[in-house]
Amino acid sequence: MRRIVLLIIAIALAVVVYEAARRKPQTSGGRPGAVDSVAAGFALQDLTGQPLDLANYRGKVVLLDFWATWCTPCRAEISQFVDYQNQYGPQGLQVIGISMDDDPKPVREFYQQFKMNYPVAMGTAKLAESYGGILGLPVTFLIDRNGRIAAKYVGEADMQALQKKLQALLREK
Repeated sequence: MRRIVLLIIAIALAVVVYEAARRKPQTSGGRPGAVDSVAAGFALQDLTGQPLDLANYRGKVVLLDFWATWCTPCRAEISQFVDYQNQYGPQGLQVIGISMDDDPKPVREFYQQFKMNYPVAMGTAKLAESYGGILGLPVTFLIDRNGRIAAKYVGEADMQALQKKLQALLREK
């Protein structure tokens, strides 16, 4: 009985922490993946086998989305990110998706089904750790033109707040 009570308390605490984190972007610097820290570099291959190197997007605002095909909130955000790439790409936005799925096959199918118009690569535990550890999905980072993390959204992002921050970053030259 005591174990059940402790389990319920642990679950309740996890839910409270998750809900608090997803309501607003995190705002402290220093740790990997923290706001105001330098975004960790990476060089991967996208789903088509093309190189995907974060360094190649210096000078652009990058929306970096850690997601998975099985994640319901992730799926809800993807269509908005496709729209952002269409709308803001000419102003200097580059959306990049990092799938945390175990197998690329469903990711390729998802990519085609949702008509994703930005590069997607398969994530690794090392990459997730370099962004502070991706413990739940989705996690979305806005990276400014200088390669610094400007905002971090844990859980399904408030799209109005994210878009407002995105527009502000795009105005900065």
